[in-house]
Amino acid sequence: MKKICNKVIFCFLSFSLLFGRNHGRIGLMKPNGKVKIDLDKRFQKVLKTPAGFDFFVAIHDFIEIIELNSSLSSGLSPRLKPNREQNIPNKYNNLRQIYQGLEDVNGKPGVDLGHARCMVLADLNRIKNKNISESNLFWKKRELFRKLTGEIYERLTPDYVA
Repeated sequence: MKKICNKVIFCFLSFSLLFGRNHGRIGLMKPNGKVKIDLDKRFQKVLKTPAGFDFFVAIHDFIEIIELNSSLSSGLSPRLKPNREQNIPNKYNNLRQIYQGLEDVNGKPGVDLGHARCMVLADLNRIKNKNISESNLFWKKRELFRKLTGEIYERLTPDYVA
């Protein structure tokens, strides 16, 4: 009789873990104090930096703090319904292209980056060399990137008021 009770309890617990209300959900983790201060500082730098290569470096630094802290990057997960509803993963990926592009600038020569990353690298290099035109996709979208940075920051710090 005891073995049957144990099996029933085990089956119930397994079932509730697999099909319970919280299965597969990820909660939004708040960043700790130092990370939040670093994130705030880098976000303010994005807001204050005028359009130019330094602006893209500021976005790189903002994304870098997110990439290096799992508590922040997990808050942008496509698994979270609010993120999917607000299209956060796609917005973050747009900003992450800038981050990756500036990482590639310092990368090893001769490494095959693929077409998309080469185009990002070429656009960022043109901005760096002050060869700026509206045909440059990243230059044309600079204010959109500023707006997207604000939306990502808002998602990571729900108490932020724009």
